[in-house]
Amino acid sequence: MQSSFSPMAASGAPAHRLPRWLHWIALLLLCAAYLQGGLVKLFDFSGAVAEMQHFGLAPAVPLAAATIALELAAPAMILLGVFRWLGALALAVFTLAATFMANRFWSAPPEAQFMLMNAFFEHLGLVGGFVLVAWHDLRSRA
Repeated sequence: MQSSFSPMAASGAPAHRLPRWLHWIALLLLCAAYLQGGLVKLFDFSGAVAEMQHFGLAPAVPLAAATIALELAAPAMILLGVFRWLGALALAVFTLAATFMANRFWSAPPEAQFMLMNAFFEHLGLVGGFVLVAWHDLRSRA
């Protein structure tokens, strides 16, 4: 017998699904910061290199180029559904690494801790969102 709390209808299919357009908009919103960041870095490459140098990353020029490529290609993969799981996992790993690099609230001066802590946990939420996208995509292919 099917529970009233089950997400499955009697037919075994999901009881409700997002319309395709809403699903795509949700993915776009999840990827928006990366698309924006990639485009800003692309059109201000010297600023992208300066950002790498600010965080002590070397060699800064190839790392800036790789970051731009990732921030533009991975969202495209997600939005187009081409190896969506791979694009999502790439952004999850990238975001996790960047979060621990840029939002170290535990070692910041007291006046900066609150904002860095908020950013740290917001980025962990993005990581979780991308892991869910990857999981959902892989599961739907099985």
